[in-house]
Amino acid sequence: MKTVIITGASRGIGRYCANYLQATGYRVIGIARHADPEAAFEIRVGDVSDYESVSRAFHDIRRDRSVFALINAAGIASMNLLLTTPPETIKRIVETNLLGTIYTSQLAAPALIRRGVGRIINFSTIAVAIGLQGESVYVASKAGVEGFSRSFSREMAPHGVTVNVIAPGPVQTDLIAKVAPEKIQAVVDRQIIRRMAVAEDVLRVVLMLLAPESNMLSGQVFHIGGA
Repeated sequence: MKTVIITGASRGIGRYCANYLQATGYRVIGIARHADPEAAFEIRVGDVSDYESVSRAFHDIRRDRSVFALINAAGIASMNLLLTTPPETIKRIVETNLLGTIYTSQLAAPALIRRGVGRIINFSTIAVAIGLQGESVYVASKAGVEGFSRSFSREMAPHGVTVNVIAPGPVQTDLIAKVAPEKIQAVVDRQIIRRMAVAEDVLRVVLMLLAPESNMLSGQVFHIGGA
């Protein structure tokens, strides 16, 4: 059985992917900040922005040869102009989105290297490609994820592990639930395909990247909606 580790598995895209993959034969280990007895998959409690916390969640994973993939779906955003963004919010966004992705990639890498084949799928946003106004800190954190993934893909290629990024446009999840509809529409209008995505659109790209036939795809950013 192949094990897939998914961060941000308590809600949104992470939860959707976790439920689907668990139901279709994968063993899913979700990393979330809180326990969830109703989850259909195993949950490890850990905060990706805190290295010691997330390291405890990975404590027995490094030598597990069943680990095939890491999906970094944990992420937060804050729709604020930089001049009105509190320093603690800046810190939290960067630590969760960028450092969290780096920490979990480092912790999962030994297991993937031991297996000799694997996938790391990180998440960015179409906001990076379009330079979305009012999201400069969020964009900076996700641009870091893209740069990190391109570089890390070269480190992992000799071990048969691919590293790619999915960068969706707006998807109807909790992440954008409080954003004004006109702001969401302004982003959609700048996409090539001018409609909001649904979680299934993201899942299709996840499944493509997990497939054996995708073993020559690495260091790439896949924009859902088109940029």
